[in-house]
Amino acid sequence: MEGQASISADILARYAADAATEVEGVRGLVGRHGVKVEGENGSVRVELHLEVEWGAAIPDVGRIVQERVGEYLAHMADVDPAEVEVVVDEIGPAT
Repeated sequence: MEGQASISADILARYAADAATEVEGVRGLVGRHGVKVEGENGSVRVELHLEVEWGAAIPDVGRIVQERVGEYLAHMADVDPAEVEVVVDEIGPAT
């Protein structure tokens, strides 16, 4: 019996959120929809809205989040996102 499994956007969003919040300098996700995952024609696009720590190098944090999310989705779900967009919405004190 041959079939094809798929992983819901909600699960991919959870994976992306877990990966992003493990990055040093990320305080958390912003809002109820801190992660958005869209899929079209076999391509997956991830958008993350983050709060980062005051004093963190935002370009570095963003780059590391992009790398970590891509690696995590590839490892956990065999998904190679076409794009991982990071939006810094808030800056707060270090935790």
